[in-house]
Amino acid sequence: MAQHILAIDQGTTSTRSIVFDSAARPVATAQAEFAQHYPAAGWVEHDPEDIWRDTLATARQAIAEAGLTAGAIAAIGITNQRETTVIWDRASGEAIHRAIVWQDRRTAETCHQLKADGVGAMVTQKTGLVLDPYFSGTKIAWILDHVPGARARAERGELAFGTIDSFLLWRLTGGAVHATDVTNAGRTLVYDIHRQQWDEGLCRLLRVPMAILPDVRDNSGLFGTTASGLFDAQIPIAGMAGDQQAALFGQVCFQPGEVKSTYGTGCFMLINTGDKALPSHGGLLTTPAYRLNGQMTYALEGSIFVAGAAIKWLRDGLGVISHASQTQDMATQVDDSHGVTMVPAFAGLGAPHWDPDARGAIYGLTLGTTQAHLARAALEAVGFQTRDLAETMAADGAIWPAALRVDGGMAANDWLCQFLADLLDTPVERPDHLETTALGAAFHAGLAVGVWGGLDALARTWRRGARFVPAMDATRRAALVAGWQDAVSRTLSHRQV
Repeated sequence: MAQHILAIDQGTTSTRSIVFDSAARPVATAQAEFAQHYPAAGWVEHDPEDIWRDTLATARQAIAEAGLTAGAIAAIGITNQRETTVIWDRASGEAIHRAIVWQDRRTAETCHQLKADGVGAMVTQKTGLVLDPYFSGTKIAWILDHVPGARARAERGELAFGTIDSFLLWRLTGGAVHATDVTNAGRTLVYDIHRQQWDEGLCRLLRVPMAILPDVRDNSGLFGTTASGLFDAQIPIAGMAGDQQAALFGQVCFQPGEVKSTYGTGCFMLINTGDKALPSHGGLLTTPAYRLNGQMTYALEGSIFVAGAAIKWLRDGLGVISHASQTQDMATQVDDSHGVTMVPAFAGLGAPHWDPDARGAIYGLTLGTTQAHLARAALEAVGFQTRDLAETMAADGAIWPAALRVDGGMAANDWLCQFLADLLDTPVERPDHLETTALGAAFHAGLAVGVWGGLDALARTWRRGARFVPAMDATRRAALVAGWQDAVSRTLSHRQV
């Protein structure tokens, strides 16, 4: 029996394919970065053909580098950048517009108007989300309104909508399967997470034709099989999950109260709330964590739009660093940030503020400010935002975490991990492999085909790589947090509804 799983991790800036063995160890990885398109201020797009090309190329490369054939792959698991919206022609499979990325803010005015119309509470009650350009629903309507003839074609059933998982599933199966999973469906603003179905009223409100929506399935199960000719054998596709829910699963946070935080382009903290969809009164999201054998597990999620993206900006925008890893050494070169606070609202502020009109700001600059102070302030901003999320979760009734499990590229930074532990006054645990998003997709696929026998078997594969224990005194912590809160209050826009 085949004992290897291929995980496709389609992210915001790169596509990665990883082959895992039955001990959940990565044995081969292939990765490709792709172009970002910024056609207007606050707009972010991807070319779906770039994503498809890289997905196929990295998948083939990873299998080859593992020394395997496609016949030795038990299943494929897919995880993806969530909310990013693609609409394609069912006949040709071609996208009718570039993908509109989750970071894109072009529908902010639409969301403002919907809030002004008083429908925000109803939308949140059904979806667990807030009215924000971040989510897919208003992006769908924008494409249909701005591509000539698209809305009529959608109403006739000629077009298909999907987040990236659904688009890749369509392409991998040669157009045979139009489906998604509950974690991605739950990010569209038109899926009722309690009734677990597309909501006709929400679709009318957001002007989304139901004819274009995919079938919604459990995270683990047979979605389809790769079309002949893509690989040297046909491979079952047996797992799908949005990237942050996949990371929660990959960090084996299966018990209520267990929490993980992923640090990539953005930062996303999720806490398992079991079979209870815990409502948030502080701007967090109530979201499906995973559904297995028809049984839903929910999570509370805090979404930070800019984490690693701020480091990328220091590198590419300002030239302060030449490589992201330099920030660790720079942060240790100075005793503190010299009074500098960065609020990285480059794409608005996410949870708990949800202010799409806020813009990035740096406070406290003096002639004594150095590049090291800027680098440290960028890292500190990640910690401050994480604390904001943890405090909001606690206020919503979730338990303050006994430990925070971290992953993503930025989690390799020891200084950041220690700062997180200090600021949250909570131990931070880092697994020995940081690719937990891909691993979560692999776990879902492996469960479906019998590589792993259940959640207990998955939990036994988790291995801690490092643990960071709080060492900051309460007075200093309080002073730092107060400075951050003051900076955020200065940054928030005056248009919040």
